[in-house]
Amino acid sequence: MTATPGPETPDPVPTADPTPAPVPTADPAPAPDPTSAPGPAPSGERLARATLSRAVEPGDEHAGRWLREYGATGFLDRLLHTGGDTSPFPGTGATRVASWRRRAAAARPGHDLDTVHALGGRFLVPGDTEWPRQLDDLGDARPLGLWVRGPADLRTWALRSVALVGARACTPYGAHTAADLAAGLSRQGWVVVSGAAYGIDGAAHRGALAAGGATVAVLACGIDTPYPRGHDRLIRRVAEQGLVVGELPPDSHPTPSRFILRNRVIAALTRGTVVIEAQHRSGSLVTARAAGRLGRHVMGVPGPVTSALSAGVHELLRGDATLVTDADEIVELVGEIGRLAPARRGPVLPRDLLAPATAHVLEAVPARGPTPTTVVARRAGTTPDDTLAKLYELHSLGFVERHGEGWRLTNTATEASNARRGGT
Repeated sequence: MTATPGPETPDPVPTADPTPAPVPTADPAPAPDPTSAPGPAPSGERLARATLSRAVEPGDEHAGRWLREYGATGFLDRLLHTGGDTSPFPGTGATRVASWRRRAAAARPGHDLDTVHALGGRFLVPGDTEWPRQLDDLGDARPLGLWVRGPADLRTWALRSVALVGARACTPYGAHTAADLAAGLSRQGWVVVSGAAYGIDGAAHRGALAAGGATVAVLACGIDTPYPRGHDRLIRRVAEQGLVVGELPPDSHPTPSRFILRNRVIAALTRGTVVIEAQHRSGSLVTARAAGRLGRHVMGVPGPVTSALSAGVHELLRGDATLVTDADEIVELVGEIGRLAPARRGPVLPRDLLAPATAHVLEAVPARGPTPTTVVARRAGTTPDDTLAKLYELHSLGFVERHGEGWRLTNTATEASNARRGGT
């Protein structure tokens, strides 16, 4: 399923030096011009970024600074041709530069690109038509590029997407809620983005897939290395029906820091982040806070106050996050102006339609035993004549019965509402 893109005001893509130095791994080519229409990046730029994706850890703002300064080809050329000299990168530690240089020298970008192409994937870089330009909001922490598997257009899907994240060791309530929200969003044409982890992430992907919807899995490893292993089949299904995305080149393995850095991509890629269950120390809260810093909507699903797995969500809700309980409420926040969730209220009972004076007399009729009109009048604080008139009215409506000289409530149970959360 392909979602319909919503309105977008893209930021310009950061530019490179228009005359970068040559790179040994590719022919020299100019960096993309941010003022021109989006189009495929030059081959040299793509190869340089593929090399740097193996040399630089995700979210490295030092590298992002020099990438912005020199462009990908210029940055890589200075890295590989200055030997042990760190002067081309003032302010960046020698150890960091040496790590970049060592890993860049060992990189085989052509092999990495061939590996992904063999899987039916591609490597996206800024300037490509499919590049999601909202990632530019990350500044120098923007991904160098994205390795992608799947048939859909990432940029189009990202324009109408919501992140659903939460605890790995979630409760059955959390898993059910995640799947229900994902299915509801899918039915309304929204793309569900998550991290393919156990727990809430997996439930969100499965909910979207079960509804025949669109879902994107953002991995903290190579897109040819399904992780966790127990989700190998799920990730393959996502690649067939949706998209699998990662910053790291093929055959890269996850680390704790990469999981945390991956979360900034989930936050930037989507219009809002929903946290379903999370403890006080949770990577899901990192995603939510990143979304807040980027100006995206932050939402939380409430849980039991006695549950540690809801404590982090409740802390978000005490701050700037918005409480949501279903897909309609999420779409109200992230969707088009005027798209409001239906009003919520309890069921309307027959006695709610009574006039106040009549309802007051009904309240004065005891639940047990026939009661004389005078007693009902005294309890209601009105005259016997007025009380009798109201009792006959209530009798005609089926609320009370007459037994001799007394009145009693009709022994009829009120039918319960079958609305899940009240009528509309």
